[in-house]
Amino acid sequence: MTDAAPPHPDAAPPAARPLVAVVLPGGEGFSPEVVGAIGLIVHSLAGATPGFRSVVLAQAGRFAPFADREVVAVRAWPFPRLYARARYAGAVLRVLRRLRPALVEVHNRPAIALMLAARLPGAKIVLVLHNDPQSMRQAKTAAERTTLLRRLHGVIAVSDWVRRRLLEGVAAPSAPVTVLANCLDLAGLPPGRSPEARERLILFAGRTIVEKGADLFVGACAAVLPQLPGWQAAMLGARGHNPEDDVIGYEAAGPTPDEAGVRMLGYQPRPTVLEAMGRAAIVVMPSRWEEPFGLAALEAMAMGAALVCSARGGLPEVVGDAAVLIDPDDPDGIARALLALARDPARRAALAAAGRA
Repeated sequence: MTDAAPPHPDAAPPAARPLVAVVLPGGEGFSPEVVGAIGLIVHSLAGATPGFRSVVLAQAGRFAPFADREVVAVRAWPFPRLYARARYAGAVLRVLRRLRPALVEVHNRPAIALMLAARLPGAKIVLVLHNDPQSMRQAKTAAERTTLLRRLHGVIAVSDWVRRRLLEGVAAPSAPVTVLANCLDLAGLPPGRSPEARERLILFAGRTIVEKGADLFVGACAAVLPQLPGWQAAMLGARGHNPEDDVIGYEAAGPTPDEAGVRMLGYQPRPTVLEAMGRAAIVVMPSRWEEPFGLAALEAMAMGAALVCSARGGLPEVVGDAAVLIDPDDPDGIARALLALARDPARRAALAAAGRA
């Protein structure tokens, strides 16, 4: 007589499964209309672990949250705006005390993770870092980061660059720090065109701010478009992650988009951005900012575009040998890279294949 096989963990009703509470930063969009990189990754992964039930805690806003995920809209008490961060953290704490999850996954907010660790004794609190921890409250100094690692159950970094920034100056980390790169499901993306069928389009997709190199893109296009008959350039994005944000977020020291021949298409929903990446010959990501990961780079490669991006932060880890790396401090070098790539269809096809791989 043999023992019966144990039931699959997902055979249990959802209410009986251990609960993971995923805490988004206050103000982070989590809806089809307004969503940033963190919200996209959480939407992709929440509920993906067999045997667990996930609920996403997101600040209540004007846009309805994703309907295919379990979401708690966190409503903070209406005190003055000055205390917005503390109000959101306090509202999250009240929800967690009611939910009593087995694990709390806090995204990108060390201060909230530390507060929850202090107020929920015995709870397992994990911090997921999407940005440079040295730019965050209660993680700026080595002493603060040492305390952070001592009080949390663990930390996840989206790139090794982020992990190194977290551990810089920390002599003996007392919690595990794991690198878990952001991901995309290729099967869930719209089809991209073949290299031969792509438009002669050079595309920028992201926030139109100096840190993202929006002005560098415009300047490079002003230099190369007169030398590339039949080619066009366009920018998708605005100052922030909201359809109502201004299209441009910097004071142009060089040519304006109109002068450079660059079409400004404004904020667009993610499906529109992916579709544009799927037909553009070249996507450019000229960030001055040290990108902790660079989800747009991953999306451009997944959609089969030839990618040109900065060799800063975590971007070299993301793209490997599947992109042309440029120095954002060398505007002439950016223009030369675009001109060479636009004139070399074989190189574009090779980059597209490497990116998909």
